[in-house]
Amino acid sequence: VVDTGLARISRYSHRTKVQRLPVEPVSQASANQRAGRCGRVAPGICIRLYSEEDYDQRPAFTDPEIRRTSLASVILQMLQLGLGETEAFPFIDPPDPRYVRDGFRLLHELQAIDDDSRLTDIGRRLARLPLDVRLGRMLLAAHEEGSLEEVLIIVSALTVPDPRLRPLEAQQAADEAQAPFRDEQSDFVGFLRLWRFYREQERHLTRRKLQRLCERHFLSWVRLREWKDIHGQLLGLVRELDLQLNAGPADHAAIHRALLSGLLGNLAFKGEGQEYTGARGIKLHIFPGSGLFRKPPKWIMAAELVETGRQYARTVARIEPQWAEQLAPHLVKRSWRDAHWEQKRGRAVADEQVSLYGLVLVPARRVDYSRIDPQAARELFIRGALVRGEYRTRLGFHQHNRSLIEEVEELEAKSRRQDILIDEAMLYDYFDRLVPADVSNAPEFERWYKRATPEQQQAFHLTREALMQHAAGHITGEAFPARLELGGLSLVLQYHFEPGHAEDGVTVEIPLAALNQLEPEPFEWLVPGLLEEKVTALIRSLPKALRRHFVPAPDFARACLQALTPGDGALVDELAAQLRRMTGVEVGPDDWRPEQLPAHLFMNFRVLDGKGKCLAQGRDLEALKASIGARAERSFAGLPTAEYEREGITDWDVGDLPEHIELERDGLRLRGYPALVAEADGVALRLLDNPERARQAHRAGTLALFCRQADKTLRYLEKNLPQAKQLCLHYAPVGDCDSLKRDIIRAAAAQCLFAEQEELRTQQDYARARQAAEARLVETANTLAGRVGAALARHHAIARRLKGSVPPQWLAALNDIRDQLEHLVYPGFVAATPRDRLNDLPRYLQAIERRLDRLESNPGRDRQLAAQVAPHWEACKTRLQAQGPASEALQQFRWRVEEFRVSLFAQELGTREKVSDKRLREAWRDATTHH
Repeated sequence: VVDTGLARISRYSHRTKVQRLPVEPVSQASANQRAGRCGRVAPGICIRLYSEEDYDQRPAFTDPEIRRTSLASVILQMLQLGLGETEAFPFIDPPDPRYVRDGFRLLHELQAIDDDSRLTDIGRRLARLPLDVRLGRMLLAAHEEGSLEEVLIIVSALTVPDPRLRPLEAQQAADEAQAPFRDEQSDFVGFLRLWRFYREQERHLTRRKLQRLCERHFLSWVRLREWKDIHGQLLGLVRELDLQLNAGPADHAAIHRALLSGLLGNLAFKGEGQEYTGARGIKLHIFPGSGLFRKPPKWIMAAELVETGRQYARTVARIEPQWAEQLAPHLVKRSWRDAHWEQKRGRAVADEQVSLYGLVLVPARRVDYSRIDPQAARELFIRGALVRGEYRTRLGFHQHNRSLIEEVEELEAKSRRQDILIDEAMLYDYFDRLVPADVSNAPEFERWYKRATPEQQQAFHLTREALMQHAAGHITGEAFPARLELGGLSLVLQYHFEPGHAEDGVTVEIPLAALNQLEPEPFEWLVPGLLEEKVTALIRSLPKALRRHFVPAPDFARACLQALTPGDGALVDELAAQLRRMTGVEVGPDDWRPEQLPAHLFMNFRVLDGKGKCLAQGRDLEALKASIGARAERSFAGLPTAEYEREGITDWDVGDLPEHIELERDGLRLRGYPALVAEADGVALRLLDNPERARQAHRAGTLALFCRQADKTLRYLEKNLPQAKQLCLHYAPVGDCDSLKRDIIRAAAAQCLFAEQEELRTQQDYARARQAAEARLVETANTLAGRVGAALARHHAIARRLKGSVPPQWLAALNDIRDQLEHLVYPGFVAATPRDRLNDLPRYLQAIERRLDRLESNPGRDRQLAAQVAPHWEACKTRLQAQGPASEALQQFRWRVEEFRVSLFAQELGTREKVSDKRLREAWRDATTHH
């Protein structure tokens, strides 16, 4: 005999509740027993692979089993027999007290004893079953669940060694042979499959054939027989206990809830990877032979937890964590967090967490907090429902109180100080005295309120005086109006006090159809109650060199406002003019720093659709118009105005057209601008929403009507325009010949038609203008063709000078000239250029030639002069590209830039008007401010 001196000893860990199988040195008695196995039939020898000294230090005997196993079953029998306190019983080998305490804890887990360690009805029934207490508890629960037939088979299997063999040298073959018995959800169901297979084969096969079948499937025939015998014995026992087998097959949940009742300490939850966390924090893995090994579920229970090389859960099944909560109300721990008032439920609620042995079964479940802490729930009810008004009720006092509080809160929003409404603590104390101590939620309160006396009910009606800390006499309707009246429009104002919020300050509600009718200037004045603060902030935003002339700023702000009329012009322009009148100090448009002002000192614009839904909002009105202006135009056009909606107009038979009309639709007062509009299929009468757009559209529409009526003359001119060949030759790099002809003729028609009046709005004026225009159209077109020809010849000559290689230091200047030419001569330039500027076009082109003449001798000087023009021109181009149809002021500014170029590069040619860098900056402010 070769003795290693080691053996696997079954030991129960009271700490982890695991039956361990550690490898330990055997005792002296076990070593002697091994040595006695040799020399029985002939002389033999025992070779010990350890020293004699090691042998002498080993214990004489192996620990008795009572000291290394769970004592729950022993304790249960002692309690049933009335043998007294377990700790005082005279055991031959007294167990460790820790094992005794562990046994009592297991019995309590199984509900076999109560909190005072006395037997329960379940405990007395368990004591009659000669089984491990866990297995017995499963049978009792199975009776309640209606799954006793299935659980009886499983429990019988758990009492014997597993009949499914898995030899180390043939693990794969065994797994394949036993695949029909494997279930991916439950190893316990695998027992049921194996049982049905065995019993079916047993009925049809001889004993020898059955044994061979078992060998092919790596099944122990002996253990199967033992399993069958145990099942028969247990069947008799359950019948003695009057436990009834279920008539039909039980479902998965009923079977596994019954099993779980005995395995509550063997739960586990899968975290990252394949590792599970079990009860009390132990780490474990599913045994490789399990049917769940390849697809491990989140939650499992195990028939046993064993420790060999690592901790394994054997015979496992997927479970739902709520089953454990239902089966172990006496064991789970509940905690609550985030208690708060919930308006929809009318109750204080909290998030409940449920755990069992450290495993979180329910991470967060919303529960009624009044069942947990009625006093705290009552406080939350009063604060949430009665103080803050988060309460859905038809009780009259609630709406009354909310209306009063909202009125006072609006006063605070207007004054931008939270010192008018009494604080929540005072409101809470008031309602706390009124609400009964046993009322903690809305349903309870409403039941009490309906039974309360009239005096008790009336006490819940607050008064305005009781809600206010002071009278707030400075907050008047004049200083903080509810509506803003603008050109017939009545716009609602809303006040909000919350620094940093998108709606902090004053918000004006703008119906979508009215958006394009509004200009920014009136809104710069905000409301009278905030205007002094804004003017003071503007003065303080000035550079120090200027600001020192206006100290103290609040006094200057008040003095300015006494002399100014709110809404009259742009605020900063009027303010600068008044400061100049008061001090003689000039404040330029670029000196103000409005970006330094807080957001609430700028009006917030909220655009609403027909149903009151917010489409867009912001503090830049022009940006909103650019964003949804087209949508606003369609909304306005959709208003029913049959009087100003006609198509297919071929003669002025629409009567006299006013510059604007007032209309009211759905309570909204708007201003419309009638205009003849040139459309793809002819001329139409439309009502537009913007005066500048209407002016331009009407001019183009009137011209289109005239061109249709003078069609015969126009066609004659297209064929007989003088110098057409030379014109087209010089124009070829820009566009095609026919387009140029039509452009010249259209421009000539506009000059003739609008020679006396820039805008024709009556039938009589149009008829007179038409008659005069037809008389001189041919002459005007011929004259215009000559002027355009001269300009194109000069343009052609300049373009030739720009070709070819040039010194690098000229490139910037030549690129600037090319850009200038592209904005002077382009497809459609004749009709698009105002008449007086068309006459100036040759002078602008001549100035370019003078610039080119001087560029060769002094490129540095050219760069200096170009740098003066660049900021004005770039700003103008950017605005023209973004704006669409240019306003009159912006068009004038564009041509002033050309005059500025002439003054710098060819001063000797003279300019139409006085122009300088300063004058351009002032003109730019006018062009951009009043658009």
